Amino acid sequence: MTNTPNLSEGTRLSLPQSAATNSGLELEISPTGCLQLGSSANQHELAPALSAAAVTRISQAFARGSSQGLLHLGAVELATPLPPSLAFGRAITRLLITRLCATPDLASNQDSQCVNLPIATPCVELEKLLQGMPPLRGAEYLTLERLEILWLELQQTVQREIRETPGDLQGWLQGKHPSWNLVGRVCFHLAENKSDLELPFAFLTTYATGVSQHARVQHQPLGRALQEYAEASGAREALLKLLLPVNRAAEQCPWLKSLVESGAIFRPLAWTPSEAHRLLHSLPILEASGIVVRIPDWWKPSLPPRPQVQIKIGHKASGLGLETLLDFDLSISLAGQELSAADWEELLQAGDGLVRLKGHWVELDREKLAGVLAHWKTVGRAVAAGGLSFLEGMRLLAGVAVEESDQNRPALEVAPWSTVVAGDWLQQALEGLRNPHSTTGSADPGPELKATLRPYQQQGVRWLWWLHRLGLGGCLADDMGLGKTVQVLALFLLAKREADPTVDRPPHLLVLPASLIGNWQAEMARFAPSLSVLVAHPSVLPVSELANLPAERLQGVDVVIASYQGLIRLSWLLETQWSLVVLDEAQAIKNPAARQTQAAKALKSRGRLALTGTPVENQLGDLWSLFDFISPGLLGSDKAFGRLVRRLEQASHPGGEGSYAPLRNLVQPYLLRRLKSDQRIMADLPDKSEVKAYCTLSREQASLYAQVVSDLAKQLEQVEGIHRRGAVLACLMRLKQICNHPSQWLGDECYDPHTSGKFARLRELAESMAARQEKVLLFTQFQEMTEPLARFLYTIFGRAGLVLHGKTPIKARQALVNQFQQAAGPPFFVLSIKAGGTGLNLTAASQVIHFDRWWNPAVENQATDRAYRIGQKKNVLVHKFICRGTLEEKIDALVEAKLGLSNNILSGSSELLLTEMSNDALLKLVALDINSAMGEQ
Repeated sequence: MTNTPNLSEGTRLSLPQSAATNSGLELEISPTGCLQLGSSANQHELAPALSAAAVTRISQAFARGSSQGLLHLGAVELATPLPPSLAFGRAITRLLITRLCATPDLASNQDSQCVNLPIATPCVELEKLLQGMPPLRGAEYLTLERLEILWLELQQTVQREIRETPGDLQGWLQGKHPSWNLVGRVCFHLAENKSDLELPFAFLTTYATGVSQHARVQHQPLGRALQEYAEASGAREALLKLLLPVNRAAEQCPWLKSLVESGAIFRPLAWTPSEAHRLLHSLPILEASGIVVRIPDWWKPSLPPRPQVQIKIGHKASGLGLETLLDFDLSISLAGQELSAADWEELLQAGDGLVRLKGHWVELDREKLAGVLAHWKTVGRAVAAGGLSFLEGMRLLAGVAVEESDQNRPALEVAPWSTVVAGDWLQQALEGLRNPHSTTGSADPGPELKATLRPYQQQGVRWLWWLHRLGLGGCLADDMGLGKTVQVLALFLLAKREADPTVDRPPHLLVLPASLIGNWQAEMARFAPSLSVLVAHPSVLPVSELANLPAERLQGVDVVIASYQGLIRLSWLLETQWSLVVLDEAQAIKNPAARQTQAAKALKSRGRLALTGTPVENQLGDLWSLFDFISPGLLGSDKAFGRLVRRLEQASHPGGEGSYAPLRNLVQPYLLRRLKSDQRIMADLPDKSEVKAYCTLSREQASLYAQVVSDLAKQLEQVEGIHRRGAVLACLMRLKQICNHPSQWLGDECYDPHTSGKFARLRELAESMAARQEKVLLFTQFQEMTEPLARFLYTIFGRAGLVLHGKTPIKARQALVNQFQQAAGPPFFVLSIKAGGTGLNLTAASQVIHFDRWWNPAVENQATDRAYRIGQKKNVLVHKFICRGTLEEKIDALVEAKLGLSNNILSGSSELLLTEMSNDALLKLVALDINSAMGEQ
């Protein structure tokens, strides 16, 4: 038995000290878009380890609030090696502090009580940070709009701290880190002088003298400082303080040192293009030293204007899927416009540095440009000889070199001098993948689909159909409850409808956990009854027949359903050529070493599709394993992928941190993920959706269940009247308990998760919910089940939850509700349906689980309405657990039949109604359908 923390009624479980000590700190994003501190027991192996002191400092800062924590990262932990997620948070705040130091207005008043923000939101820089965001938990919730809100929140925190700190602004900055200095504001100005062809630039140094009545900063030439300070007391000290940033920058810039030593820094200067170019390249040093630099708007430090070698791939294509070969075209361009041979010759004749071409100033390094051109010509010759594969083309577009042999690896060192763009065919293909709402062409499955697709589902079907037509693999990663199943069924129907009737078409293979077979069977019967389905599972076909299924059995079959365990046991599944392989709950293949993962990747098919509600794009290891299935080779081998991640983490990026943008660009076309929190999706969803979660029985459960039914049959022959009724009610209670967990009936307190099918299904659902940081209500009619369920959920969420049942003091209940309703409160709440089914407002939850059924729709609906009520701003998804092949499934069918007449038909005790059945009818109701009930053990 696993040791688990003791759960006291009405309390939250505390994280064990060992877990807190061994976990790595990481930044995570809540569903509301807030950046907060979390922990990860499985920190990425490439992430730097934090010292105990750093962990303490960072944890204490975030304990004061998320904004205070982010401010600490960006203002204090400048030299601390941080894991990628924390480094991302540091980059955001460091951008703000840098802007703060470079704000001329602050030079006019060093009094911290008079500092006035805001600083303009740098949307372009924030968008670059967002694009380069590393994988982190909840990354899908962070948008540019939320980053802009965060920017304002950080400013408020900065301003509050500054005003609460005694002394001046310089003291506040120096108190954060010695690198932050605000000791006077000197400004360098570089402007064009179009009237002078030989000296086309002007340079001037100024300093801020005050603020005008219009709140504009007033500048004076720096030369005036010598005169003004000469007339003031303490002149030498004041002048040195003003010039300190200039002297600091001069230590790293020889050209500036020369200006200072000669005194030329104090007067206006006319400059040549080469002199202007060296200032432009010194911008990072000048700004880091505390100098404000104003330059022409055509110069972008992160992307200077340069002539570039432009490579266009995929104007035409031959082949299909990963076997597609792309064409390759090379040219020289400037600002997107192709340069003529004469333009190119003019460039070669010009000197390096800033060069005037077609009326624009551009940066030129002839040696680098010639080297890049030579490299791409070599690549072009190789492509002409052997062709450019689709995978290589996609890597080129993303700027990603995965394997050592990748042709674009040398170009990465001089990437700013080359651009890879998609040609007409590839651009159209990628547009259909990246923007499914804009995909042209019909994707209507017709009347065979017995459902009305919502607009976002129609877009999903178009995306799936586009992938299928291109012969590519993909991952549909919609949130739980958005209808991945019906979208895939529409795809199956489309494929059947568009197939050539004269050509034999192999069936599709659907692989899923055994516990979901019943769900898919029910959905297919409901939405796509015209599909011919073969379930390759012991619950439907004898094991002897499954092991050696003849190929003729697959003729005329549209879809074969198999479990992940079936891939290991049934060799013919790996030997058959399938039309399309679909993996449901594809997080099942996240472990590359697992046998079921290796078997899934060995399947033969024209296309591959993965379904998951878990954001695998935020877990690097899971991401690689998933793509090794849907698009083998795109991310290279696992070792090559590890090297790629290391290079991305070390890559230079405007924020000074690693950038994951190339990797995101590479995988994005193959991932379609929509969130229930998206306002466009929310407007298109019902407020409450109910789904049945079918569960199998473990061997222990099946054995106990059969024994209880056998005992009942014997008792019914010996008792009558009230004794018969008591025997029936006792039997029904035992069967309910056994369906929950054998330990509930046996009373042994073991509650091994592996001996209960419901616990297995609960794990599958809860892992997905935990990954999306959704809050959950779990109802059970048994008080004794609340603590075992809470302990089990604790192992999944990694955080303690709450428990409420009949013994919970009335006074403590509202405190528990308040605790759960907080944004950072417990992730789950386990309630007995009698105690927690009415009177509580628990709208923080968006997921509701009925672990065992009350068999009374009105009671279940009352419990569900703890989350689905006034004040709920999220769509609520309700899961009703049902053990297949047991009386749970049969009574559910009875309840469903009665619902068509009245929700109150069973408002009395359904158990009492069952006691009035005849012996034969009762035994038939409770009898175990062993094939349906048993999964693969």
